[in-house]
Amino acid sequence: MQLLLNIDVPDIATAETFYCAAFALTVGRRFGDDAVELLGGTAPVYLLHKPAGSTGAADAQRDYARHWTPVHGDVVVEDLDDALARAIAAGALQEGATREAGWGRIVQLADPFGHGWCLIEFSDVGYDAIAT
Repeated sequence: MQLLLNIDVPDIATAETFYCAAFALTVGRRFGDDAVELLGGTAPVYLLHKPAGSTGAADAQRDYARHWTPVHGDVVVEDLDDALARAIAAGALQEGATREAGWGRIVQLADPFGHGWCLIEFSDVGYDAIAT
């Protein structure tokens, strides 16, 4: 199985700038004016131009105000503090304090389009620390 991550955004150029700066991704391919492929993670990210108000899933209109979804992206980083500073400088909003967990550290973010993200810095043993 290959995993692809598709992210609806109202403005491709702004999204490209944000994701490249915040998560150190680079442009792979462009698909006209409606999509761009970003590389550098373990799965390619596709930014898809979908204007606010256009029809999304179940006939709902897209809204790029901050929203919650049960599916979100986690970005695993070597140095959470550096990655957080880079993401904020690129336009992310930190949501809450950085938290310690049995497996490492985590902080929640929102991108400029309302999508939720977490930055995760694993300890030496990572999720094995809490595996049962």
